[in-house]
Amino acid sequence: MSFEHASVTKGIMMACALTSITAGVFDVKHYLHLQLVPHLSRHHQYWRLVTHHLAFSNSSDLLLAELLLYGVGVNIERQFGSVKFASFTIVSGLVSTLLEFMALILLHRLGVNHMPGGPSAIVFSMVYQWYRLVPVAYHFKIFGMPLSNKAFTYVIALQLALGHVPGSLVSACVGLLVGYIYRSELINIKTWRVSPTVIKISFRFLLPLVGSTHPPNRFNRARPEQLHLTTELGDEEVIATAPPSVRQSGHSASDGVEGSSVVREWVNELTGRTEEAATRIRTPSEAEITQLTSMFPDTSRDVIVATLQQR
Repeated sequence: MSFEHASVTKGIMMACALTSITAGVFDVKHYLHLQLVPHLSRHHQYWRLVTHHLAFSNSSDLLLAELLLYGVGVNIERQFGSVKFASFTIVSGLVSTLLEFMALILLHRLGVNHMPGGPSAIVFSMVYQWYRLVPVAYHFKIFGMPLSNKAFTYVIALQLALGHVPGSLVSACVGLLVGYIYRSELINIKTWRVSPTVIKISFRFLLPLVGSTHPPNRFNRARPEQLHLTTELGDEEVIATAPPSVRQSGHSASDGVEGSSVVREWVNELTGRTEEAATRIRTPSEAEITQLTSMFPDTSRDVIVATLQQR
């Protein structure tokens, strides 16, 4: 998987890594967490409501969030589109900031006084969209327990949610609630979009900083080129992989393989037999016939037997 059609997700991942590393290098992480007492209630440092989204408090949280963004954010952005996904991220950040502040006030008596740094609520809002939009690819069982391919992502999200209990758990719940609100349209926030002016500025100045999002080069075909060849032992048509000599020469396929069948050529290449040894007639065993019949189901038994007799 690449960042094709996911430039916003790549930019968020780069920004989270850059701000978290920079905060650790310059030892300013104590400015990037949210605490009701004394920061908000006594010192009135309300700017922490915004800055606590900028950087994660430790490298383990950063790694887990980057894994979630890569596995979840890329899929959601490709379904939403970059403009809608950027709008969704901004709305999620604003709503989660308000809900986290309300959660600190309401749950302060229960011991919730601190929210860890990092955009965890925004990440969990993306996780909720991924849960609703992306279907399960396959199922499997571990010790009799039925699981799906999504289980690995849920395990990573659970580790992030339980990293700084109770604050991280509250932040995760707030993020899931924001994703539910955005999805269910309880508040008319799904239709809001970033202004065209901001989009133009982002394309001009921010997109070059993100870098290329093109996928890696891949081969145009998954299988080798196939040619339709007719054997000399009958009118059966055999489909086989074209050897390099046939692909590179300008002659027709029938001229390139004249005097031998495709199945016989395959057997000769596998066993290392020469053309002289291949012309000797022998009696093939039933196991050899069964093996080639399973490999070439469209070829008749007579053609396979005649080919094995030339080994």
